[in-house]
Amino acid sequence: MTLEEIHGQENTMENTDRVQSAGAALEELLIAAEKQDYLTVGVYESAKVMNVDPDSVAFCILATDEEYECDIALQIHFTLIQAFCFDNDINVVRVNDIDRLADLVGADETGEPKDAHCILVTSPSANPWKDPALDKLSVFCEERRSVYDWVPTITLPER
Repeated sequence: MTLEEIHGQENTMENTDRVQSAGAALEELLIAAEKQDYLTVGVYESAKVMNVDPDSVAFCILATDEEYECDIALQIHFTLIQAFCFDNDINVVRVNDIDRLADLVGADETGEPKDAHCILVTSPSANPWKDPALDKLSVFCEERRSVYDWVPTITLPER
């Protein structure tokens, strides 16, 4: 085994640990943000917030699964949302388990699951919200961008 192969295995294990840690941090962030009423859930609702008050957006989560990968309209929305986030220095991640994400953000007033394809964590501009999980995710995104992974994928912990 060469030094490069050993180093590659170490990096793979380290990256797996970081992704799992980021998944736990994302779950913590979503739970804390929902308690504070700092979540915006849904593609159209998120677009409205980004248009009206872009400075209030602290973090963006895009979710999809195999069922929606061929949805061209959704992919166009994702591209526009990502571009907005990049232009406004907002960290953005992808989650491939939309059902688990929908469980975390709950249901709407009628009991139907919310459209969890896009979730924004917002923070009032006048009194910015600080959360340790948000800080962890910001560091994770910065580390991933340093290796040209512009929209990292996070795996949520199993329940």
